[in-house]
Amino acid sequence: MSIPFIVLIVGIMIVSWAVQNSLKRKFKKYSEVGLSIGLSGKEVAELMLRDHNIDDVQVVSVQGRLTDHYNPLDKTVNLSPDVYAGRSVMAAAVAAHECGHAIQHATAYAPLKMRSALVPLQALSGKILNILFFVMIFGVGASFLPYEMAGVLIVGVYAVFTLFAFVTLPVEFDATKRALAWVDQRNITQGDEHDMATDALNAAARTYLVAALGSLAMLLYYAMAFLGND
Repeated sequence: MSIPFIVLIVGIMIVSWAVQNSLKRKFKKYSEVGLSIGLSGKEVAELMLRDHNIDDVQVVSVQGRLTDHYNPLDKTVNLSPDVYAGRSVMAAAVAAHECGHAIQHATAYAPLKMRSALVPLQALSGKILNILFFVMIFGVGASFLPYEMAGVLIVGVYAVFTLFAFVTLPVEFDATKRALAWVDQRNITQGDEHDMATDALNAAARTYLVAALGSLAMLLYYAMAFLGND
């Protein structure tokens, strides 16, 4: 592997670390800023769903921190305790973002449908990768899995990871766009609060961008390593 490529990999790792830390700082900062209208994250989410005539999605609380997500299988907006009960700018922004995914689902947003279709393949690829690394590390598969075939499988797995990561980008950016437009139109955020919400959600979106670039870099690395292009 060439020196420039090593520098690229290390650079992406450093940027990823910096972006993640920036996101944590912003979340902490804006979690301490009370929302002027006093709504909780749960109330914001329920209001946004009602405004978009979505009555079959439930807003629930899930354990953990930064565990907020929308589950299209059971149609639930899952909010971490700090977001669900919080009455901060951060809670409102995150709740609206997750509802953005629910709206995507309700309107059959194409990138979300594609990402959902890729979820089983993504999960299967993860299992295949674990098996391949186990086989290669302990050498138990040398007799039935040639090195070249293992390389092709690993490259294929990372191709799936990379495709999933890039399909995720429009899904996340669009959810943020929907959330910010709605909180502005509904006056959920007032004054500087809207800029804070925008800053926080954009910081979260950047983590997906860096993750996609990192996945692409790893795909190129394994392609070069196993397919003889280094």
